[in-house]
Amino acid sequence: MEARDPELKKELDATLHARRELGEEYESALVESFLEKVEQRLDGTVDRRVRRQLAEQQMVVARGARPPNSSESNFGERFGFGIVSMILAIPLSAIGVVNANLEGLVVTWLGIVGVNAVHAARGWPWFRRQQREKSDWED
Repeated sequence: MEARDPELKKELDATLHARRELGEEYESALVESFLEKVEQRLDGTVDRRVRRQLAEQQMVVARGARPPNSSESNFGERFGFGIVSMILAIPLSAIGVVNANLEGLVVTWLGIVGVNAVHAARGWPWFRRQQREKSDWED
């Protein structure tokens, strides 16, 4: 297996070596230290990706193209949300039926339909206008 991050692999090797030398009593401290380094690495990666994506979106908007949140571009998001909700509907339905019979099934499906309706409403113009008016992020 090829290491994707040679620096992180060196850190892991050093942590394992230190664990062998120091013994089990220091294991939790060594693991916490290594996980902190992994978390810092992940935070840096996420920050870079978010900055890159924001810069790309700003470039698209600056060039006069449609913003990336247009209805055509979020079809995949809506489709994926629908698929995930249908997959989750199976175990949720079973849990509802086992715990509360038919009433549990009805409540479960009302919840599923409600969540999907709210998600779908995000694309409606009147809903987007209300969200923009309530936004705390804009100056």
